[in-house]
Amino acid sequence: MNIDSVFFFVEIVGTIAFALTGVITAIEKKFDILGAIVLGTVTAVGGGIMRDIILGYLPPLAFRHPVYALTAIITSVSVFVIAFFLGKKIVRHFDVYSQVINFFDSLGLAVFVVTGINTAAECGFGDNAFLSVFVAVLTGVGGGVLRDILAGRAPKILHRRVYALAAILGALIYYYLLEFNIFPETVSMLIGAGSVLLIRILATVFHWNLPSIKNI
Repeated sequence: MNIDSVFFFVEIVGTIAFALTGVITAIEKKFDILGAIVLGTVTAVGGGIMRDIILGYLPPLAFRHPVYALTAIITSVSVFVIAFFLGKKIVRHFDVYSQVINFFDSLGLAVFVVTGINTAAECGFGDNAFLSVFVAVLTGVGGGVLRDILAGRAPKILHRRVYALAAILGALIYYYLLEFNIFPETVSMLIGAGSVLLIRILATVFHWNLPSIKNI
Protein backbone atom coordinates (compact mmCIF):
# COMPACT_ATOMS: atom_id res chain seq x y z
CA MET A 1 0.00 0.00 0.00
CA ASN A 2 1.54 3.34 -1.09
CA ILE A 3 1.45 6.52 0.97
CA ASP A 4 -1.47 8.01 -1.02
CA SER A 5 -3.57 4.93 -0.26
CA VAL A 6 -2.67 5.21 3.42
CA PHE A 7 -3.74 8.86 3.51
CA PHE A 8 -7.01 8.07 1.73
CA PHE A 9 -7.78 5.25 4.17
CA VAL A 10 -7.00 7.52 7.12
CA GLU A 11 -9.28 10.25 5.74
CA ILE A 12 -12.16 7.79 5.30
CA VAL A 13 -11.71 6.57 8.88
CA GLY A 14 -11.80 10.16 10.13
CA THR A 15 -14.85 10.95 8.00
CA ILE A 16 -16.76 8.01 9.46
CA ALA A 17 -15.67 8.85 13.00
CA PHE A 18 -16.79 12.48 12.80
CA ALA A 19 -20.02 11.62 10.98
CA LEU A 20 -20.84 9.31 13.89
CA THR A 21 -20.46 12.11 16.40
CA GLY A 22 -22.58 14.43 14.27
CA VAL A 23 -25.51 12.05 13.82
CA ILE A 24 -25.42 11.05 17.50
CA THR A 25 -25.65 14.73 18.44
CA ALA A 26 -28.60 15.06 16.06
CA ILE A 27 -30.33 12.09 17.71
CA GLU A 28 -29.73 13.56 21.17
CA LYS A 29 -31.31 16.81 19.99
CA LYS A 30 -34.24 14.87 18.47
CA PHE A 31 -33.54 16.01 14.90
CA ASP A 32 -35.26 14.14 12.09
CA ILE A 33 -33.34 12.01 9.59
CA LEU A 34 -32.57 14.98 7.31
CA GLY A 35 -31.21 16.90 10.27
CA ALA A 36 -29.09 13.89 11.21
CA ILE A 37 -27.66 13.67 7.70
CA VAL A 38 -26.87 17.39 7.62
CA LEU A 39 -25.23 17.38 11.03
CA GLY A 40 -23.25 14.20 10.32
CA THR A 41 -22.02 15.50 6.98
CA VAL A 42 -21.16 18.98 8.26
CA THR A 43 -19.19 17.48 11.13
CA ALA A 44 -17.29 15.17 8.80
CA VAL A 45 -16.33 17.60 6.02
CA GLY A 46 -16.80 21.07 7.54
CA GLY A 47 -13.29 21.41 8.94
CA GLY A 48 -11.74 20.27 5.68
CA ILE A 49 -13.78 22.79 3.69
CA MET A 50 -12.63 25.66 5.92
CA ARG A 51 -9.02 24.43 5.64
CA ASP A 52 -9.16 24.33 1.85
CA ILE A 53 -10.67 27.84 1.65
CA ILE A 54 -7.82 29.25 3.76
CA LEU A 55 -5.20 27.42 1.67
CA GLY A 56 -6.81 28.56 -1.59
CA TYR A 57 -7.47 24.96 -2.62
CA LEU A 58 -10.69 25.59 -4.51
CA PRO A 59 -13.18 24.09 -4.95
CA PRO A 60 -12.58 22.33 -1.61
CA LEU A 61 -11.65 18.65 -1.64
CA ALA A 62 -15.09 17.64 -0.31
CA PHE A 63 -16.62 18.92 -3.56
CA ARG A 64 -13.89 17.62 -5.88
CA HIS A 65 -14.16 14.11 -4.46
CA PRO A 66 -17.73 13.43 -3.28
CA VAL A 67 -16.63 10.12 -1.72
CA TYR A 68 -16.10 11.92 1.60
CA ALA A 69 -19.56 13.47 1.71
CA LEU A 70 -21.13 10.23 0.48
CA THR A 71 -19.30 8.30 3.21
CA ALA A 72 -20.63 10.75 5.80
CA ILE A 73 -24.18 10.48 4.44
CA ILE A 74 -24.14 6.67 4.41
CA THR A 75 -22.73 6.61 7.94
CA SER A 76 -25.36 9.09 9.15
CA VAL A 77 -28.28 7.18 7.64
CA SER A 78 -26.99 3.85 8.96
CA VAL A 79 -26.54 5.13 12.52
CA PHE A 80 -29.91 6.89 12.47
CA VAL A 81 -31.70 3.71 11.34
CA ILE A 82 -29.92 1.62 14.00
CA ALA A 83 -30.82 4.15 16.69
CA PHE A 84 -34.42 4.29 15.45
CA PHE A 85 -34.89 0.57 16.03
CA LEU A 86 -32.56 0.09 19.02
CA GLY A 87 -33.00 3.41 20.80
CA LYS A 88 -34.25 1.96 24.09
CA LYS A 89 -31.39 -0.52 24.30
CA ILE A 90 -28.90 2.27 23.68
CA VAL A 91 -30.36 4.34 26.52
CA ARG A 92 -29.94 1.40 28.92
CA HIS A 93 -26.21 1.35 28.16
CA PHE A 94 -25.75 5.12 28.00
CA ASP A 95 -22.40 5.19 29.84
CA VAL A 96 -20.80 2.72 27.45
CA TYR A 97 -22.30 4.47 24.46
CA SER A 98 -20.94 7.85 25.65
CA GLN A 99 -17.42 6.45 25.94
CA VAL A 100 -17.63 4.95 22.46
CA ILE A 101 -18.74 8.27 20.98
CA ASN A 102 -15.98 10.10 22.84
CA PHE A 103 -13.44 7.66 21.39
CA PHE A 104 -14.69 8.18 17.84
CA ASP A 105 -14.66 11.94 18.37
CA SER A 106 -11.04 11.72 19.51
CA LEU A 107 -10.16 9.43 16.60
CA GLY A 108 -11.67 11.86 14.10
CA LEU A 109 -9.75 14.71 15.69
CA ALA A 110 -6.47 12.77 15.50
CA VAL A 111 -6.96 11.78 11.87
CA PHE A 112 -7.90 15.21 10.59
CA VAL A 113 -5.07 16.97 12.41
CA VAL A 114 -2.68 14.78 10.42
CA THR A 115 -4.47 15.31 7.11
CA GLY A 116 -4.45 19.06 7.74
CA ILE A 117 -0.65 19.08 7.91
CA ASN A 118 -0.45 16.97 4.75
CA THR A 119 -2.80 19.26 2.82
CA ALA A 120 -0.82 22.36 3.80
CA ALA A 121 2.34 20.68 2.48
CA GLU A 122 0.62 19.62 -0.76
CA CYS A 123 -0.49 23.23 -1.30
CA GLY A 124 3.10 24.46 -0.99
CA PHE A 125 2.98 25.77 2.58
CA GLY A 126 4.99 23.02 4.25
CA ASP A 127 7.72 25.47 5.27
CA ASN A 128 5.23 27.69 7.15
CA ALA A 129 4.91 26.08 10.59
CA PHE A 130 2.27 28.49 11.91
CA LEU A 131 -0.03 28.12 8.90
CA SER A 132 0.44 24.34 8.78
CA VAL A 133 -0.40 23.87 12.46
CA PHE A 134 -3.29 26.35 12.28
CA VAL A 135 -5.00 24.60 9.36
CA ALA A 136 -4.31 21.20 10.95
CA VAL A 137 -6.11 22.24 14.12
CA LEU A 138 -8.90 23.87 12.09
CA THR A 139 -9.35 20.66 10.10
CA GLY A 140 -9.64 18.72 13.35
CA VAL A 141 -11.97 21.01 15.29
CA GLY A 142 -13.82 22.96 12.58
CA GLY A 143 -16.47 20.35 11.84
CA GLY A 144 -17.16 19.85 15.54
CA VAL A 145 -17.57 23.59 16.05
CA LEU A 146 -20.11 23.76 13.21
CA ARG A 147 -21.88 20.70 14.65
CA ASP A 148 -22.22 22.26 18.08
CA ILE A 149 -23.38 25.62 16.71
CA LEU A 150 -26.05 23.96 14.57
CA ALA A 151 -27.10 21.88 17.57
CA GLY A 152 -27.47 25.03 19.67
CA ARG A 153 -24.74 24.40 22.24
CA ALA A 154 -21.38 25.90 23.16
CA PRO A 155 -18.59 24.39 21.03
CA LYS A 156 -16.87 21.57 22.88
CA ILE A 157 -13.39 22.97 22.18
CA LEU A 158 -14.11 25.93 24.47
CA HIS A 159 -14.74 23.94 27.63
CA ARG A 160 -14.12 20.20 27.32
CA ARG A 161 -10.98 18.32 28.39
CA VAL A 162 -8.09 19.89 26.45
CA TYR A 163 -9.75 19.15 23.11
CA ALA A 164 -8.13 21.92 21.07
CA LEU A 165 -4.88 21.64 23.06
CA ALA A 166 -4.59 17.98 22.08
CA ALA A 167 -4.97 19.00 18.43
CA ILE A 168 -2.30 21.70 18.74
CA LEU A 169 0.22 19.40 20.43
CA GLY A 170 -0.41 16.59 17.95
CA ALA A 171 -0.05 18.98 15.00
CA LEU A 172 3.26 20.32 16.36
CA ILE A 173 4.61 16.82 16.93
CA TYR A 174 3.68 15.64 13.43
CA TYR A 175 4.91 18.81 11.72
CA TYR A 176 8.36 18.68 13.29
CA LEU A 177 8.73 14.93 12.80
CA LEU A 178 8.24 15.62 9.09
CA GLU A 179 10.37 18.77 9.13
CA PHE A 180 13.41 17.00 10.57
CA ASN A 181 12.72 13.75 8.70
CA ILE A 182 13.11 11.73 11.91
CA PHE A 183 10.95 8.79 10.85
CA PRO A 184 9.38 7.54 7.62
CA GLU A 185 6.27 9.54 6.74
CA THR A 186 3.83 6.77 7.67
CA VAL A 187 5.46 6.31 11.08
CA SER A 188 5.40 10.06 11.71
CA MET A 189 1.72 10.11 10.79
CA LEU A 190 0.96 7.34 13.30
CA ILE A 191 2.92 9.13 16.03
CA GLY A 192 1.22 12.46 15.35
CA ALA A 193 -2.29 11.00 15.28
CA GLY A 194 -1.51 8.69 18.18
CA SER A 195 -0.37 11.58 20.35
CA VAL A 196 -3.68 13.40 19.82
CA LEU A 197 -5.65 10.25 20.60
CA LEU A 198 -3.55 9.47 23.69
CA ILE A 199 -3.94 12.99 25.12
CA ARG A 200 -7.69 12.88 24.59
CA ILE A 201 -8.03 9.46 26.22
CA LEU A 202 -5.91 10.51 29.21
CA ALA A 203 -7.92 13.72 29.54
CA THR A 204 -11.13 11.68 29.61
CA VAL A 205 -9.86 9.10 32.08
CA PHE A 206 -8.28 11.60 34.48
CA HIS A 207 -10.79 14.43 33.88
CA TRP A 208 -8.16 16.91 32.72
CA ASN A 209 -9.47 20.38 31.95
CA LEU A 210 -7.83 23.72 31.39
CA PRO A 211 -8.26 26.28 34.16
CA SER A 212 -11.53 28.22 34.18
CA ILE A 213 -13.18 30.72 36.49
CA LYS A 214 -16.10 29.05 38.28
CA ASN A 215 -16.83 31.33 41.22
CA ILE A 216 -18.22 34.35 39.39
